[in-house]
Amino acid sequence: MPLLLELDDVLHRLKFAARLKQAAVSADELLLGYAALCRQIIPKAIAPVVLDDPDDDAVLACALTAEADAIVSGDHHLLTVGFYRGIRILNAADCLTLLQSD
Repeated sequence: MPLLLELDDVLHRLKFAARLKQAAVSADELLLGYAALCRQIIPKAIAPVVLDDPDDDAVLACALTAEADAIVSGDHHLLTVGFYRGIRILNAADCLTLLQSD
């Protein structure tokens, strides 16, 4: 749930308003559609990792619990971590490059 709340906050930021309008979708519709595709988990507790932005530790905890292969994010705090317990942390462009090479 913490990640859905953060996504809700991000999607409602002014910088995304024009893009959402262009796509003819509201932030709420996008969030509900995303939530319908998600599997909710109870993340394992982890030791603090991202000291400059402790909320980002929730992303790491969820990825670890879900046994994710990667985290795709534009968050510079997470991108600085690079890898977490074998989970690669990539920006969207690097993820697309990696997927295209497979």
